[in-house]
Amino acid sequence: MTEPRANAHPVSDRQNQMWGLFVASLSVFLTNWFLSWGKAYVINDDLPNFCGDVRRRLFPPEVACVAENGTVTGGNAWWVAPLFFTSGALTLMFAVLALRRAAVSRKV
Repeated sequence: MTEPRANAHPVSDRQNQMWGLFVASLSVFLTNWFLSWGKAYVINDDLPNFCGDVRRRLFPPEVACVAENGTVTGGNAWWVAPLFFTSGALTLMFAVLALRRAAVSRKV
């Protein structure tokens, strides 16, 4: 007779780590998007009223004013766009890898 099993979770540690990486990269992506959106459309919302040369971007969101001497007011930091796109790409990659690992482990 077989021994009764406890309610065990059949997910391997590596699969849990992959889902953890997915959640972490998704959190970075969404936080970056939310903070960029908030800065562009809440903090810098009235910037176009005071500026003649307004620069707008959708991904990541940005509303900035470029002065005649070349200075930019209200723009995102230089590292925001690379972090935004890298975390988005990593989110997709970890989602695909985690789902693939889950599909393979179900077959076994």
